[in-house]
Amino acid sequence: MKDAEPHGWRGLMRRVMTSPALLALVVVLSFFWQLGAMPLYDLDEGAFTEATREMLASGNYITPHRDGEPRYDKPVLIYWAQAASTQVFGFDEFGLRLPSALAASAWVLALWFFVRERLDAPTATVAGLALALSLQVSLIGKAAVADALLNLFIALTFFEIYRYWLALDPKSGRRFVLRAYLWMGLGFLTKGPVAIFFPVVVSLLFVLSSIRWSKSSLLAIWYWLRAAFNPLGWLIFLLVAGPWYLAIYFDDGAGFFKSFFLDHNLGRFDEAMHGHHGFPGYYLVMLLVILLPFTGWMLSLFKCYRSAWLDPLDRFLWIWFLVVIVFFSFSGTQLPHYLLYGATPLFILMARHREVLTNRWLAFVPPLVFFGLLLALPFILDVAMVVASRPYDVILFEEGRHGITLEYGIAVFGGLLLTVLMLRWSSPPVWQRLVLIGLVQTLVVYGEVAPRVLDTLQAPVKEAALMAKRTELPTVVYRTSMPSFSVYREAITPNRAPKPGELVFLRVDKLEHLTREHPDLQLELAYHRGHVALLRARPND
Repeated sequence: MKDAEPHGWRGLMRRVMTSPALLALVVVLSFFWQLGAMPLYDLDEGAFTEATREMLASGNYITPHRDGEPRYDKPVLIYWAQAASTQVFGFDEFGLRLPSALAASAWVLALWFFVRERLDAPTATVAGLALALSLQVSLIGKAAVADALLNLFIALTFFEIYRYWLALDPKSGRRFVLRAYLWMGLGFLTKGPVAIFFPVVVSLLFVLSSIRWSKSSLLAIWYWLRAAFNPLGWLIFLLVAGPWYLAIYFDDGAGFFKSFFLDHNLGRFDEAMHGHHGFPGYYLVMLLVILLPFTGWMLSLFKCYRSAWLDPLDRFLWIWFLVVIVFFSFSGTQLPHYLLYGATPLFILMARHREVLTNRWLAFVPPLVFFGLLLALPFILDVAMVVASRPYDVILFEEGRHGITLEYGIAVFGGLLLTVLMLRWSSPPVWQRLVLIGLVQTLVVYGEVAPRVLDTLQAPVKEAALMAKRTELPTVVYRTSMPSFSVYREAITPNRAPKPGELVFLRVDKLEHLTREHPDLQLELAYHRGHVALLRARPND
């Protein structure tokens, strides 16, 4: 939906808010600012980056390993990307996270070109702003995991599918089909079957939704079948993804295929893995969170539901989103970032129908609640320390409480105050004010909140690892899954009880079990901060 052409400062505001220069600034702010300033977080970043470190150390670029054991969770592309990045920029947080930041930036760029092609440049810029400033997208754009890369390839695949649908015939749309297979191949090399499943299901449902029992409808089904079974397309897919899958079979046998396809794909759907189970309506709740501060903007789209089915682009985008949320709602393993596979169409719909967002309370209550909770965090942690039943949790809450300083309070209160001001400001349009709050949210979250959270959770792990590295003593971890310890120590760390003369890294709540299980060991404290400790084992005299 195109904006009217206002004059004066309103016209200037509109030009600024739809300027590609602003979008470029937002991309830098969301994905590159503070990229290397915070320690890696466990479990996810630690697991990915340790596999990359061991790949570089061993020279085995086929089978990823974590602490000496094969890691079958994901295919190889993200490890290759991180390895290449660290060879150029150094093996540190910045080098490990840079591939995700670049992938997220390319995701925004791909969306911008698609929306400009289908609608107009201002709408493309607004869609890019919403994508880059949303909470979950900015999180994965700064994380050394595979999600930004996967979402880039999923989005590119869907854009090619819609371009093919618009083509007059399969011959003129052939290049779109072949490019879709290229992106699916790269997605399959990033995270497996999900890169194929959603494009196939959504494209088929979209074609079926257009059926009017006419010759043109039958031709549309025929065109879909030709694309789905395109021999050259599948050849491109196999040439992109096949060599590595073949190589890992020769390198490691059928172990990867059994673990990845059966356990980490079918198994995740059948039952909760690693305790990641949700509840009925989990994704409806998570959707409100991951889109912050644009939750109300998304909800305003339901005003357009009557006309959405009549417009091909809107229908395509809604089917894309709905298939993703419905599918994962029936999955045993439920994680918030799964929703991002279907979030790209929401940002396009929000930008296209931005003038529908007129209710300022609907728009600004979600960020008000968010900043309000952040402001109340010290009091929440005080209560949590009282009601927590596990000593380990009490320690974490206490450390988090000590990390909240006056600077944190000023920043969060400033965000809350600016949100109130945007709520009370009668102009410019609500969506423009909400984008400004998106900028504020990004500054507050990555300037104050995220650094303090990761300092509480991960700085002690990093410090202990660097101390263990300096001692050059054999080191193990005991019943503690924090793989970033191995990343910072730059060595494989076996997970077992220590022997005399070794260092052992553990969560403090595991110490009692270790002393009870091995009364023959004398444990000397080498390092302790918060919820983790590093000890040296000696034989009891």
